Order: sequence, then structure tokens, then C-alpha cells
Amino acid sequence: MFEGRTLTHRQFGERAFRLAHALVALGVGPGDRVAVLAQNCPEYMEAYAAAELGGWTTVTVNYRLTPSEISYILADSAPKALIAEADLLARVEPAARGALAHILTIGEGGSYEQALAGAAPADARMPVGPDATAFLIYTSGTTGRPKGVMLSHGGQMQSARISALEGQVRPTDRFVLVMPLYHIGARNLWLMNSLFGCPIILHRAFRPTEFMASVRDHLATATLLAPTMLNDLLDAGGSRATLPSLRKIIYSAAPMPERLLRRAIAAFGPIFTQVYGMTESGGPGCTLHAHQHVVEGPAEAVRRLRSAGQPMIGCDVETRRPDGSPCAVGEPGEIVIRSDALMTGYWRNEAATRETLRGGFLHTGDIGEIDAHGFVYVVDRLKEMIVSGGENIYSREVENALMGHPGVLEAAVVGAPDPRWGEAVVAFVVKRPGHDVTSEAIIEHCRQAIAAYKRPREVRFIEALPKLPNGKVEKFKLRAPLWVGHDRVI
Repeated sequence: MFEGRTLTHRQFGERAFRLAHALVALGVGPGDRVAVLAQNCPEYMEAYAAAELGGWTTVTVNYRLTPSEISYILADSAPKALIAEADLLARVEPAARGALAHILTIGEGGSYEQALAGAAPADARMPVGPDATAFLIYTSGTTGRPKGVMLSHGGQMQSARISALEGQVRPTDRFVLVMPLYHIGARNLWLMNSLFGCPIILHRAFRPTEFMASVRDHLATATLLAPTMLNDLLDAGGSRATLPSLRKIIYSAAPMPERLLRRAIAAFGPIFTQVYGMTESGGPGCTLHAHQHVVEGPAEAVRRLRSAGQPMIGCDVETRRPDGSPCAVGEPGEIVIRSDALMTGYWRNEAATRETLRGGFLHTGDIGEIDAHGFVYVVDRLKEMIVSGGENIYSREVENALMGHPGVLEAAVVGAPDPRWGEAVVAFVVKRPGHDVTSEAIIEHCRQAIAAYKRPREVRFIEALPKLPNGKVEKFKLRAPLWVGHDRVI
């Protein structure tokens, strides 16, 4: 169900068959890539399905990126075709558009519907091996360039099975999907519900009033929300009384402040499930079930509200020391994950693949500790990543943008606590001598260089960055004062 449109499973299947046949007629085949640039819509889901049938790879493109960022992804993935909403094509630079063999536009009178009309609705399945790449989902890179995460057909089926089992999905569930389809979370939740034939209520974007009306109109039972979305829902009056059919809320994509979680449980009751995972893990990792969200009781049980839960079925989760040896109970170390759902590697980036996939485990870059009962606590990050509103932001990428301003001599970026977004980007800047630059000018400069959600929310000018003798910036000295009074530095 989407904005007044309803597709049955048969109608959706036939449209996916038509799209697969149409793309084959354009020369797309197994091993090729087809990129999608769109907000949530049924056509996005059909593009995923057609690729799964035909054996090519779906490249998801975050529509919120700048034209230069989008062009980089298109150049790196080299798709044979681009499926895009007509009003988003302007975000594709002319050179990148010219390199594409085919563009199908979604919208009234667009070439997408014309292509479907000329194709047969017959079964379009091709033999596809379990190791073939189904999705290529780009994540922000520590060097300022995004990396394409390769997720296989077999891995994603395993991901769906794990998630459906842990999420206790039933055919009677009616799932509201508001997370963007270019993210692994949305694809994972859709796929796990599809295993049981559950209806999907799709939203173009999350708007609390429309979301609440949709839940009531369709008697929706489950959804996935980022913490910032949950906060907005509570502010709009969302509760067990106003949304009685909703019996399962999964939260992920960003750390949940304990105060917000307690407020949500007070409003909706014990219906929350946390999922800790990432694109590279294929989705699964750890989960904190609804019955484990204890707000009153033994201190050990209540403390688990701050955890990421326990390893999901089929997932091995450990913490490792820098030398690779396993940590003791309660000892902080890097969180590593092993399962059949893991990525097969980074697209055209063997060095990053070798660094991240070692000994059969995914090295997450997160620092955590595991208690005696197997609950995983994320306490810090090895990687310089900030999670704001469910979006991953690497500090190096923002720092590169800052250094492009003529008035900036040096810059360092850290995450600061934010009640709405989880974390906010804060930049510490050393001015170049002779330049009287303002924070507003620097933020505006970043707005032109990187996506709006990545830009600093605050710029603090300092005389010098704290550094080690080797020149490395001691970011913990910048970050620590920002987190005074908070339970954890995330």
C-alpha cells in the first residue's frame, strides 16, 4: 500500500517480471549493475525484485547526497542503467548522465512505465548462484570516498531468515516501512516480512501525522524507526492509546538515548526491540528483545537497556584485543561479527576488504564489552564515525570539506550528544592567519561540498588542536567535554 495505491502480490510480481524483461531487452544481464535514485516508492521495490530475478546487481544511491557524491558512486559502480525519479535526475551531473547507456524515469509519462508496458508479465527468473552480488550499497568512507558493500543473494536470504526468526514475524503482521530503501535496514525488514507474505505499508518518507493515520487506517502491527523518528512520533502524540494496533516497534540505525527509550516504553508499553547491525554485516548482529527491556527491577537487568542485546541466531559476536586475541568478560575490545549474512567484500577495494574481513569475522570498528550473560555494550568507536539521525557520517569526510575553505588552517570533527539526532557534528577549527572567517561561512561552505546532513551543526574556533608528538590529533580531548554527564560516549 502506497499513497492510495494497492498492489497485490500477483500484481507486484508481474510488474517485476515486466521490468526484468524490459532491462534484458536493453542489454542488462547477470553480473551487470542497475542503479536506483529515488525516494521510497513501489518502483524502487520493483527494481530490487527485477534484479533478484535477472541476476544483476541493484546499486542503491542515497538521493540526499550532493551531485558530485552521486556522480562518484555512478562512476565507481558503472551501472548499465539508471532508474530514477524524474525530479531527482537534476542531481546527476551531465558527465555522469552521459556515461549511462540507459535511463528509465519514474513519474507520470516517464520511460519506466513505457518500458513495462512493452514487456511481458511472464516469469523472468534466471539461475543465480548464492554467492552472486544482489545489492551494492554504498557507505561513507574514512578517506572521504564511499565504499560499495557487496551483499550476496545467499547472504541476504540468510539475513532475512535470521531477522524473521528473531523478530517473530507472522503472516498476520502488517508492516509500516518508512526507512529509506537505499539503506540495508529497510531492505532487510521488507525481505524478512516478505518471507511470510506480510502486507507492506510503504511511506515515501517519515512524517509523524501521516504515519499515525496510516497505522490506524491499515491496522498496522509493526514498524522500524530510527530514534529521531521515535522522538518525533512521541511529540506528535503517539502512544498505545492512539495507536492500539501497533504491537512491535524495532529501533536501529543509531544509538537510543536511555531517557528517550524510557519515555517510549511509558507511552507504548514493552513493545520495543533493538537491532544492532550494519551494512557490512548484511543486517544481523545483536538484538535486545522486548521482554529484555526492563525499566524497573534488579540493577543488572535494568542496565541492559544500555546494551545492544545478545547475538542473533546464526551470529557469533565477540570482542577482540588489538593483537586479535579474545577479550575477557567485561573487557573492552573491538566488536567482531561472523555469520552467513556478512558482505562478500567492498566493491573494487581489496585493501579495505582485507582490513575489514579477517579470519572469517567482520571487524566492525566499534569498541564494546560483553558481560557474563552475553549482552553486548557498545562503548566507543575505533572508526571516526558519527551517527546522526540514522545516517553514518565519517569525520574525515567532513574534515576534507572544511579544509577546502581558504580560511581554515586545521580542522577536527567529533560527534556531540544531541537529544533529537543522537549525535551532532561539531567542528573544531584553527583559522588561517589573516582570515576573519565566521562559523556561518564555514557551515555554508560545507553545505556546498557535502550532503546537508553531514555538515557541522556547530563550529568552535580554537588556537591549536591537541596533538600527540607524531602529529595525530587527540580527538578524545575534544570529545570528552561534550559528553560530560552522559552515560556513554558514542
